[in-house]
Amino acid sequence: MYNRKKPLEEIPLENTKVWTCETEGCNSWMRDNFSFERVPSCIMCNAPMVSGEKMLPMLVNSTAELKS
Repeated sequence: MYNRKKPLEEIPLENTKVWTCETEGCNSWMRDNFSFERVPSCIMCNAPMVSGEKMLPMLVNSTAELKS
């Protein structure tokens, strides 16, 4: 049987700094280099967020220096 689909490339992962919501029922999180504030609040429930790390695909953000 012939399959025309090319095999998917392996996407490299890296340990990335993220902000996660403190609220127990909220699963909201964001990458640190995509937040606009030094200590952001959750956009879903407006609760404070805590810093942490996750293994995520590599992304480049050219506007990371715009934090207030």
